[in-house]
Amino acid sequence: MSSVFWDDRYATEDYIFGTAPNVFLASQAALIRPGMRALAVADGEGRNGVWLAEQGVSVHAIDVSPFALEKARKLAAERGVTLETGQADVVNWSWPQAAYDLVAAIFIQFAPPPERDRVIAGIRRSLKPGGLLILQGYTPKQVELATGGPSNPANMYTAELLREWFGDWHILHLAEHESFISEGSHHHGMSALIDLVAKKPA
Repeated sequence: MSSVFWDDRYATEDYIFGTAPNVFLASQAALIRPGMRALAVADGEGRNGVWLAEQGVSVHAIDVSPFALEKARKLAAERGVTLETGQADVVNWSWPQAAYDLVAAIFIQFAPPPERDRVIAGIRRSLKPGGLLILQGYTPKQVELATGGPSNPANMYTAELLREWFGDWHILHLAEHESFISEGSHHHGMSALIDLVAKKPA
């Protein structure tokens, strides 16, 4: 996946998805413990990785765009935390084996099938046994609402699809809902969302 599209999008002083963490991610704070090692997938300008670091988590934030990662490091410095950042195309990245206690996958629906299957396989591979996945994405109805995310319904998630991918894990939470979100200029308005928290078997 080329960084050109994302470089163009992030090449502004503004934080286009805001600097506050994703609301669903923050709502799972009770599951997040200091000392965890976390992967923030396609973390963009760092809003979620920085928030995780503020919880005492050791964060590896990856993104395809060096512009985004520079902004993530700037945000971390302003908040008094550190991130380990890495430029990575998550479709083709060599996902490490059992390396993380937590994976945060928030709005990473830029890859259509079958490329997306490689990302899901990478998430499954990279979590340690007993590790947690916190995921939020859009359902196909989001295409009608057009308040953020891709225009291709094939990129979207359904509960059935998430159960297909993670049904052999312990699903702590899975819900589809329509909610108003305000995450910068690119995620704003009533949105068709799906939330998942799943624990990899020990």
